[in-house]
Amino acid sequence: MTTSDTWLVVGLGNPGSAYAQNRHNVGAMAVDVLAARAGASLRRHKARASAAEVRVGVLPGGAPGPRAVLAVPSSWMNESGGPVKALTSFYKVPPRQLVVIHDELDIPFATSRVKLGGGEGGHNGLRSISKSLGTRDYVRVRLGVGRPPGRQDPADFVLKDFSGGERADVDVLLEDAADIVEDLITRGLTYAQDRWNVR
Repeated sequence: MTTSDTWLVVGLGNPGSAYAQNRHNVGAMAVDVLAARAGASLRRHKARASAAEVRVGVLPGGAPGPRAVLAVPSSWMNESGGPVKALTSFYKVPPRQLVVIHDELDIPFATSRVKLGGGEGGHNGLRSISKSLGTRDYVRVRLGVGRPPGRQDPADFVLKDFSGGERADVDVLLEDAADIVEDLITRGLTYAQDRWNVR
């Protein structure tokens, strides 16, 4: 799978079981949902990541969706750019066919948005990716993880697990994220934005 019609879908997070359920890892959780839908398991890749080659979604005519690589960097969040750059080079994926799923403080909890390009909003994972790629023109799927209570530092807040009362909403959010990626890849950015950014 080395042709330019391949998409790369990256879920951001920190490695290790201690971080697996953190708010900061919601992107990696969403990639797990996509992998489960495709019946695939992510395996270690030489690009400092775990990855799986799949077909994503179903095209409007009923045919299997386009080829995609699902991946989660095995680096720390703020070093995500190296693995993402290596994956785009290995699979020959142009930036506009890179989809990065990440946690977002600036939209309401359990909501999702999709956009192409723009700033990083203080997100160190996105900052690292933009720097490594030399461009901000890749697609972001933004997943609302809530706001820090009181005066809590946002950097501490995103390293906390979701509460028990939030889990049901998070499960829906992860399914929404997978639906957004399927819409993006099978129907295009405009369709996905029109469907999801008004919710």
